[in-house]
Amino acid sequence: MSVQEQASEQPDTATGRSEAEKASQWQVFGERNLYENRWVTLAKVDIQEPDGSRYEHHKVLLPAAAMVAMVDDQDRVLMMWRHRFVPDLWNFELPGGLLEDGEDPAAAAAREVVEETGYRTTRPLERVVDFEPMIGTCTSPHHVYIARGVEKAGEPTEKNEAAHLEWVPLDDMLGLVAAGKIRNSGTLVAVLYLLAARNSA
Repeated sequence: MSVQEQASEQPDTATGRSEAEKASQWQVFGERNLYENRWVTLAKVDIQEPDGSRYEHHKVLLPAAAMVAMVDDQDRVLMMWRHRFVPDLWNFELPGGLLEDGEDPAAAAAREVVEETGYRTTRPLERVVDFEPMIGTCTSPHHVYIARGVEKAGEPTEKNEAAHLEWVPLDDMLGLVAAGKIRNSGTLVAVLYLLAARNSA
């Protein structure tokens, strides 16, 4: 590596970015909302790409969500079999939902478990990851957790979420993924994490 290449890889002390990173960063000059409500905001952003091209790019902002994979002592995960009308498909999903204003993601995840399944967590949730499922155009923070201690607290108060609940063995998960019966991004992340963690133990 040349001296010039080495210098380009050194981070700038003010920004923490190398010259190569700064050269490849898209520049933002302004943003305007086209539509906005509590569920979705559609905006246009005045951006410039690294090659100098400048134009308005669409941006979609969606509220943050949290979801929980509840695992019992038989290595089964509580799943919700439900219909999603936008893509018009049925699939297995984890309980979860949107964060309320100012709500901690773990608190939101635990709340959604009770509301959607009637179970409650008995131990602190294990954080898996925070991720963006559609990072090129949308910002929609997803917070994924694992619960290894749960107990039945009552009946679900949410009546519009699932056709039924099912404890699904981890051994069946890859088959469900291959069959297209798990399509939700947060559910996929949690399930694949559980399988990877089990195989690496």
